[in-house]
Amino acid sequence: METIKEMWAFLRVRKKFWLAPIIIALLMLAALFFVAGGAGVVSPFVYAL
Repeated sequence: METIKEMWAFLRVRKKFWLAPIIIALLMLAALFFVAGGAGVVSPFVYAL
């Protein structure tokens, strides 16, 4: 949680709000890889995307 607070403080202080969508997209991609790596029942739906 501390890392998220530091990232938000960095974005707010330096007025780099345009980086927020990029960071969110990268986090979503990482979550997709995590789910795909777990395989199981979800994998056919992940690969269909």
